Amino acid sequence: MTSDEATRYKVVVNHEEQYSIWFAERENPPGWNDVGRQGTKEECLAYIEQVWTDMRPLSLRKGMDEAS
Repeated sequence: MTSDEATRYKVVVNHEEQYSIWFAERENPPGWNDVGRQGTKEECLAYIEQVWTDMRPLSLRKGMDEAS
């Protein structure tokens, strides 16, 4: 097992619904919340790829919806 496989990550999301990964044992960075998904780096990135289908920030999506 490589050190990267041994490192546990968690998926976090911010108020703009942008996703990232963070070390599972660390406190979340300010402004980021747990999604409830943990695993290897590859597992977390695969999860993000599935759920983050629109990469535009939430505020931009809302503004574009209001304009149309």
